[in-house]
Amino acid sequence: MAAAVSALGGELGLRLLLTPAASHVIVRTACTVVGIGFPIYSTHKALETNNHTEQEEWLVYWAAYGCFSVAEVFSDKLLSWCPFYYHAKFVFLVWLQLPKNFGARHVYSNLLRPLLLKHHVRLDRIVDGTRTEMNKFIVSHQHEVQAVQRMLKKFSILVYQAAQDALQSARALDGGANSAGNRFSQESITPPPPPSPADSTFDESTDDAGWIYADHPRQSEQ
Repeated sequence: MAAAVSALGGELGLRLLLTPAASHVIVRTACTVVGIGFPIYSTHKALETNNHTEQEEWLVYWAAYGCFSVAEVFSDKLLSWCPFYYHAKFVFLVWLQLPKNFGARHVYSNLLRPLLLKHHVRLDRIVDGTRTEMNKFIVSHQHEVQAVQRMLKKFSILVYQAAQDALQSARALDGGANSAGNRFSQESITPPPPPSPADSTFDESTDDAGWIYADHPRQSEQ
């Protein structure tokens, strides 16, 4: 029975992955988790444990992944229409992280490193010039930058307060609805009080067995 269930689950999973509409969402999500989510946590773990070997490996991975992301910016619109493109992307991202051959090191050593070493002088000038211009822009527009920072800080505070107010209102409405429901349920199960004999408009008589009969209306007192 367990084998049949396992085989059925595997068949359903395979059909789901091979269905174009479903596989597009599932495999793209898997690519994000495998390509970004897992490496982020692994990098954090390598930094916290001060493991230099792991740090070097994940630095190499991020360099290879960055190179792939730059290439994908120009090729994604064309290649995404190809069947099983995201399946191949998922396999490639897994291959980059395989512990035995560590595909990211192959990409870095055979493709990225020779290219960067060849053009490192020109790239250094571009990077240094860009940083210098950015620093000049920030210094010359320091008041504007500080104003934007203050505005963003106020906006974040307003958003936080609005979220807190909405949460409190939702809790209050939920509590009021629960109390009203409890009050209604208590009233619905509480039996009404029996009528008082003085309020009865019928004369009652009792037979030998103890049964009470209302024979006729009580005559009002003159």
